[in-house]
This record gives sequence, structure tokens and C-alpha cells, in this order.
Amino acid sequence: MTSRFNFISVVSGLLIPLLALIPAHNNQETLVEPAMKSSEIDPCLGSNTVFEDGEQITYKLYYNWNFVWLPAGEVVFKVKEKETEYHISAVGKTYSSYEWFFKVDDYYETVLDKKTLRPKSFVRDIKEGKFYLYNRINFDQKNGKAVSYQGRDKNSTKREEFSFSNCMHDMLSIVYYLRNVDYAYLKPKQNFPVEIFLDGKGWPVNVTYNGKEKNVKIKGGDKYNTLKFSPQMIAGAQFKEGTKMNVWVSDDNNKVPVMIESPVSVGSIRAVLSDYKGLKHPLAAKLK
Repeated sequence: MTSRFNFISVVSGLLIPLLALIPAHNNQETLVEPAMKSSEIDPCLGSNTVFEDGEQITYKLYYNWNFVWLPAGEVVFKVKEKETEYHISAVGKTYSSYEWFFKVDDYYETVLDKKTLRPKSFVRDIKEGKFYLYNRINFDQKNGKAVSYQGRDKNSTKREEFSFSNCMHDMLSIVYYLRNVDYAYLKPKQNFPVEIFLDGKGWPVNVTYNGKEKNVKIKGGDKYNTLKFSPQMIAGAQFKEGTKMNVWVSDDNNKVPVMIESPVSVGSIRAVLSDYKGLKHPLAAKLK
């Protein structure tokens, strides 16, 4: 195991921007009119028809080591609506039974402008084993500026300023922005890029759309009609060069990821949808 194996941060961090890269297309119900088509994706424009105040989605995380799947922890996503903003958080924690192996307590939060779905600020506060990191980013979207405060904790941060050339998203904002994009016109094996602002620059990730998969069974017994995506991860401490994860997403208006699988530097991980409430639309992709 590496000295900094960020198990839950792999899901609540690197996987976060990939959790909703799916088309708004479904034959089971009348569709909500999408904000944008795939050929018209513009990070400067956005409107929300997918999520609402009170939405809460929980994922149970498993770690596979020596062919044994260990229940390791969970990540909970929450949406709170204010007058002109959405406050969205993601909290990842290991179970007490797993903490002998590695303890994680991660917190992410983004504040979105309701009119554009672009972030005003982003917080990443992670505690993983003996590694601690606090990072707050304030975005000036109009002038293409980001001010970052980063350190071991919020009382020991260093201030830095960065520039970006286009409207920018963070780890969490990109999820809720892309949930409102219509990818129904993608063809199987078609690739498309996404980009997020992290550690002072934009990070590109290439995603492959693999098409529809029906009657997909996830751990726990539930079955869903899904669309499958394979994002290629950035090589580094967690992922080898060329690593691709698989993401299965509910084929309905909620665009909820129901299962994510990926190899990591040591073993592999799986996140499965374990609980949800406050969804704006019926979870029509779930099979009875």
C-alpha cells in the first residue's frame, strides 16, 4: 500500500466529476427538456432541470484486496438551495471496521450560482491517515481568476492567485452541471473531454461512452437500466498510465450513477448506490 492511498478520496475526489456524464434519454417516461445538447456544451452556460433542494445520494464503497471485497466506507452527496445559490457537499468516511487498515474523513463543498451552475467557491478538507489538506478556492468567473488558500488546515494556508481562460468548474460543480447536459446524441465508443480546476490548473479527462446496458445488477441486489461510461484517469499515485474506470448511470431523468468500478495502484474499488431521497424525478431506471 502506498504511503498515501486515498481510497475514499478516489471516489469523493477524482470520481466526483465523472459521476453524471450520461445522456438525458429514456424510453420509460416523458423526458425533461435538456439544457444543452452534446454538440453545444458551453461551460459558461447552464440551467438546472435535474436536481433540487433536499436531494441526498449515498454510495457504499468497497475495496478489493486479494480477491476479497471489503466494505470500507461511504460517500454522501447533499444539495441545499439558497435564494441565489446551490450549496452542494460530499462527505466521505471509512467505516470503523475498516479504520485499522486506513482511516479517511473527507469533506468537499461547492457553492453554485443558480443561473449559470458555475462555482463561486470550493472547499476540499481531507484527512487520510496521517495526511491532512485544506484548500479553499474563490472563483471570479467574470475575470477568469481563482484565489486559492491551501495548507495542512484552514489556519495554516498559503494564498495563491491563478488565471483561467474559460468558465471553470471544480470537482463537484462539474457533476451537477453535466447532469443537465443532454448526451443522447452520443454514439457508442464516442469520446468526449471534460476539465476541472484543481491544484492551480485545469485537468483534462477523456471519457468514452459505451452505450446502453439493461438489467444491470449492483451489489445488494437492485437492478437498473443504465448507460455505461469509461473515463480515463490521470496517471499518478492512485492510477497507472491508461487506467480506465467504468461508470453505470441510471437511464432516466435523474442521471444518478448506480455503480462505479476502477482498478487503483493497489487492488480495485467499487462504489454502489445504497440510498437516495429527495430526487426531483422518479428513479424510473430501477427495475422492480
